[in-house]
Amino acid sequence: MTTSRRERWRRVRRIGFVVFLAIVAWLLVRYALSVDWAQVVHALASYRASTIAAVLALTAASYLMYSGFELAARRYSRHCLPIPRVMAIAGVVYAFSLNVGALVGGAGLRLRLYSHAGLALGTIGRIAGFAVATNWLGYMLLTGALFAAGQVSMPSTWGWSGMALRWLGLAMLAAVAAYLIACLFAHDRVFRVRGHHVRLPTLPLALLQLVLAAGNWALMGWLLHLLMPPALGYPAVLGGLLLAAVASAIAHIPAGIGVIEAVFLALFARAVPPPQLLAALLAYRACYYLAPLMLAVVGYVVLESAATGRRSA
Repeated sequence: MTTSRRERWRRVRRIGFVVFLAIVAWLLVRYALSVDWAQVVHALASYRASTIAAVLALTAASYLMYSGFELAARRYSRHCLPIPRVMAIAGVVYAFSLNVGALVGGAGLRLRLYSHAGLALGTIGRIAGFAVATNWLGYMLLTGALFAAGQVSMPSTWGWSGMALRWLGLAMLAAVAAYLIACLFAHDRVFRVRGHHVRLPTLPLALLQLVLAAGNWALMGWLLHLLMPPALGYPAVLGGLLLAAVASAIAHIPAGIGVIEAVFLALFARAVPPPQLLAALLAYRACYYLAPLMLAVVGYVVLESAATGRRSA
């Protein structure tokens, strides 16, 4: 590459970086403006300090589980980045992804941070695909088990009977079982999916995916349950969270703003006064979404500064 081409490429990268930062800043400002901060403060003030401490501890545990996704993907993609750096990238990526959307967090930031660490585009793609698959495999395992056991009931207006949910749960569990069988017998084969080469993980790694993701969803349900009124049991809250997660993914709304609230009101408004439900969900957003995002902004600046220092050295 000639000197003039290198200079042009550097300019393009600088411009791209500025544009990327502008997009991230715009999404953060937009998200901040959508939050009713007075209500968040009021909701948090209504809880005991011990409850908030327990919720924050579970939040930290959940984000450690997210780091586990990336560490398992490290093993799957066979890259050699240091474990602390992978965990730092994971914390930033998942906090941004939950708050401002998977396009910026799950795709954009993962691509940028891993590429700065020296990974090739194909490796980053394998990491992203593995992480997404991990999350939804664990979701299917946990949701399938709850549905099949009859632990989740939907409003009659939604058109889903208890038997239909049981069959759906069994289908989810069958899909997870089929994945494990495929990993057992075909993990060394390469499949072509939409122009991409996909290799299944080994069975132990597939089992690790299920443990990490199902455990993470269970932790999320637990911390939300701590914030909910006592009238709602843990299986009901977990089921509501799992239903809201799918609704949020379909709606493509960052942080599921409005979607989670709508699902919980539809499910539990008759059992719990709506103001109590909304207060619990506001506290959940503050602890699980906003607090990690603030830390992730600092983490992103640190990672970018370190990458700039390495390039200039």
